[in-house]
Amino acid sequence: MIDSRETGLVLNPKYDAAGLVAAVVTDAMTGALLMVAHMNAAALARTQATGEAHFWSRSRQMLWRKGETSGHVLRVREMRVDCDQDALWLIVDAAGPACHTGAQSCFYRRIEGDALVRIG
Repeated sequence: MIDSRETGLVLNPKYDAAGLVAAVVTDAMTGALLMVAHMNAAALARTQATGEAHFWSRSRQMLWRKGETSGHVLRVREMRVDCDQDALWLIVDAAGPACHTGAQSCFYRRIEGDALVRIG
């Protein structure tokens, strides 16, 4: 039997036991992978209402708007959900670096054996 969550047209995220879904963020202009974060229902609703990316901080246990302190806001052009609705894809216009380290992307290191090599 096919789950209506997988074939239907109703947004019905499959949150994990902690009430979260993964959110992958890419740059609308370049297609570059910027970051991966988590959203709960409140973060998703706030993102939809404002057009700016909001996430749930697992470490701080709080809702946060990307760029609220740095000014590097992520303006959402499009949101997609995967086939079983347990992951989201945000396609954004980034107003500055996405990573808290100041790197354009959180994925700024390549794994080479046991070492990490900075890229970009």
